[in-house]
This record gives sequence, C-alpha cells and structure tokens, in this order.
Amino acid sequence: DTLTSTKMFTLLLFILLISLPICSPADRNDEPIIGVLAQEVVSPKPNQTAYIAASYVKFLEAAGARVVPVMINKTLEEYKTLFSSINGILYPGGGVSIISSGYQRAAKIFYDLAIEANKRGDYFPVWGTCLGFEQLMYLTSEKSQLSHTNTSGVALPLNFTPEAKGSRMFEAFPPDLVSALSAEPLTENSHQWSLTYNTNEDLKSFYKVLSTNTDGNTEFVSTVEAYSYPVYGTQWHPEKNAFEWSRPYIPHSPSAVRTTFYTAHFFVSEARKNFHRFQSKEEESKALIYNYNPVYTGNASAFEQIYLF
Repeated sequence: DTLTSTKMFTLLLFILLISLPICSPADRNDEPIIGVLAQEVVSPKPNQTAYIAASYVKFLEAAGARVVPVMINKTLEEYKTLFSSINGILYPGGGVSIISSGYQRAAKIFYDLAIEANKRGDYFPVWGTCLGFEQLMYLTSEKSQLSHTNTSGVALPLNFTPEAKGSRMFEAFPPDLVSALSAEPLTENSHQWSLTYNTNEDLKSFYKVLSTNTDGNTEFVSTVEAYSYPVYGTQWHPEKNAFEWSRPYIPHSPSAVRTTFYTAHFFVSEARKNFHRFQSKEEESKALIYNYNPVYTGNASAFEQIYLF
C-alpha cells in the first residue's frame, strides 16, 4: 500500500544518505594553527634568548594558517598542553645542536607526541626544514648520520626519485612546476651537513626518499616523507624564495616563488586534517605570534626579520 511504499522509500533514502562519503568542511579545519619551534640565539641578552626567523611565519600564513611560537625550555606538561592545542609543527633551519639543545629537547617531545597521536588516529603533521630536516633524521634513527657537504649557499634543481611521482607532498604540484624543479635551480641550500643517500635501515624503512642532490662529490637526500605518518622534511629552504632577500643565491623567479607557495599549501592542508584546539579563545589569542613584533635584521644576517623571545 501507499504507506508501506512511503516507509520503504524513506528507509532506502536514509540508507543512501548515510552511505555517502561525508565531504568537507566537517572533515576540514579551516582555522589551522601551526607551531614553529624557536631556538637559542648565539649571543643571548635579557628577553632575547631565543628566536624564530619571520620567513617561516610568513610561509605558513601565506597558505592560510596562523602561527604559535613554540618556546624552548618549557616543561613537558606545558608542551603537552600546547600539542593538544595546535594542528601541526614546523622545525625551522638554524645553527643549534640536534643532539643537545633546547631546540632538540622540544623537537623530540613534539615528535614523540606526534607519533603517538598518529598511531591512535589523531592526524598531526610535522615538518622539518634544513636543520629541522637533520633533527628529524636524528630523532628517527637516534644516531647522527650526517656527512659534510659543500652546500652552504647554493640553489639546486631536485633530482626526483621514482617515489616522488606517487608522493603526498608533490601530488598537487602542477606538472610544469615539477618539471621546473627538476630542471632549474629553484631550491636554496644553506647547510654544511647532509644525509647521504645510502643511509641506515631505520631511516630507509621510515622515510620515502622523494629527491636527492649532489655537491659534485657526495649524493645526499634532499626531500623525504614518512611512509606511515604525516612527517615531512626538506634539506632545502622553501620559505626563502618568497621572503628572504639578503643573499644573492636565493632564487626569486616565478617558478621559485610558486615553489614556496605550493609547499606551504601542502603542509597547511595537512594541518587542516587535525582538530586540536585551544581551550578558550582567550588562550588562543595569548599564544599567537601576533603578540610579538619582528625586528629588521636583513643588514646583518641571512634573515630579513626575526622574532626575539
């Protein structure tokens, strides 16, 4: 009868609706907040014991994220509270120890928390650039695997491995930009130590190597992503192309600047998959980098601006 037919139609419609995949924005965080790890300054002064280069902040903000500075020398509980409030973390380049420093200690705590969270389905991305890349390699292998290379102040094209084609990191890069990355010197390198390509088994089983480079003598790993976790690293500097101007070897071509923004877009898109949040808007506001003012240092350092803490 009509009533039975109506009930059947309603039931079938209900089954169809609950079987459809749920699309964003329910599955997407459109207000991502990413932590950027601070590090020790070379010559500390009162209230100036740590810093973050402003280019890392701009890099993330340009892709639609807000930034919280992750201070060094905080307690484990303070770091745990912050971890549960942010949607990802970036370990920047710099010059401190990856074995023993405030930077290393904080990086290890957040790395361990991220691995634990991801194992239980709490998607939390981690990114390392230059020193941050080297820090990730040390945290994963618990050994120093680095070799000296002549790569301090040089832009290079990427030698993509076969793994790059199916990678998460480069999936959304336009084909013409991928071609440019492999043919033109678009990735700026400012490091004296590198991870050689034939590295140890712990790293090989954890990371997929997406690109390599060479200084003419030594082949080294330049881009990685973890197989099973949203952990990413570049030995090169994606943020410098658009935001740093004090060194002549930094590329600023249209393809170089596009590299900055596609890389930033990828990592921020990863952070959008995380739903941590601060307990209140007041706590969130107090934590944001907007509470600090960057200072101009372009006439005296490799950074145009830095935040001092």
